[in-house]
Amino acid sequence: MAVVQAAGTDAWLSVRQVVARLLGRGDRQREAAELSRLDQMEATLTAEEDVADQRERWEAVWQTRLEVMLEALDAQARAVAVTQLAEVVATAQSVRGGVQASPGGVAAGGDVRIAAEGGSVAGAVVQVEGGVHLAGPFPSEERLQD
Repeated sequence: MAVVQAAGTDAWLSVRQVVARLLGRGDRQREAAELSRLDQMEATLTAEEDVADQRERWEAVWQTRLEVMLEALDAQARAVAVTQLAEVVATAQSVRGGVQASPGGVAAGGDVRIAAEGGSVAGAVVQVEGGVHLAGPFPSEERLQD
């Protein structure tokens, strides 16, 4: 899933390179073939409007390919490959789990604190049509600190 979800993101170049290298197992022609297959998947996923079916298809493809590769390795090579795949997943999740906002929105990767004081309005994104009217009385700063 991580391979498919990384397609078209900032993590894509890194993910595709590691996956192609893993599946190529030192053979440049195989690695080139894997890169081509990965690029084909990315093109399909970024060109389609409704990609849900394509995502499922490609997830199955990469799961099978990676499982077959892992099964063919000895224990030591498998341990190395599993570590590399864990890094691929972490890289893909960092982008996928990263925050995104639509144009005009706000995205934060941590806590956000927004406060209004003394009769003001506060917000990460505030779009007002027609104005804002705040009616007093408003508490003084001394009362707010109590």
